[in-house]
Amino acid sequence: MSGHSKWANIQHRKGRQDEKRGKIFAKLSKRLIVAAREGGGDPGLNAKLRTVVDEAKEAEMPKDKIEHAIKRGTGEIEGESYESAIYEGYGPGGVAMIISCLTDNEKRSVSDVRSIIKKHGGSLGAPGSVTYMFQQKGEIVVPRDATDEETIFDLAVEAGAEEVADGGDTWEIRTAPEDFSAVSAAVRAAGLAPERAELTMLPNTTTPVSDEDTPKLLRLLDDLNDHDDVQQVFANFEISDEALEKLVA
Repeated sequence: MSGHSKWANIQHRKGRQDEKRGKIFAKLSKRLIVAAREGGGDPGLNAKLRTVVDEAKEAEMPKDKIEHAIKRGTGEIEGESYESAIYEGYGPGGVAMIISCLTDNEKRSVSDVRSIIKKHGGSLGAPGSVTYMFQQKGEIVVPRDATDEETIFDLAVEAGAEEVADGGDTWEIRTAPEDFSAVSAAVRAAGLAPERAELTMLPNTTTPVSDEDTPKLLRLLDDLNDHDDVQQVFANFEISDEALEKLVA
């Protein structure tokens, strides 16, 4: 069965397509601006900024765009100011969702998110309605053919990881949030290029989704991710590998 992690891997691969890169760079710019504003523009002293810079580099975001966004965050360059907003709700089949946004107009964002969810048969919930179902974790995904199980397990655990899971065509390393940067750095120092490395929200329990509701759910997730203000969408679904691969192809 597949869940949020495998779906996130597929979305990440799709994001490497040229037509998606501009949107991804715009979202990363917002995150860089906010991280630099909150903790300063030096990635060596600002762990949150360092994490976003790593993600931006992995996405092949040009260096000058990264630096420009950081300077906007520190106030060296004028520009829009973004605020963080978290929305919670339910999708088709009762799937719990957390939608993380960065916005310059929260009224617009919540209205848009509510409209998208409602369009696909879901509903927006009250703050706290689903967050208790998730835990924040660091997740580092390495292609399976890059290394063997013993090597990746020993490397990850020695660096402070909590577990290494078999993701089929990947190894999925999970960490406590505070250990994410150290484990990610250790993986890269070993010459392994992560397919995806980010702080995420992993579900404590999952909700099986019927074949009938699966297309509706994935269309909802795609529409949310296409919105300019939406940074990340976390969901606790479980669907068959075959259905997931078919529908995102």
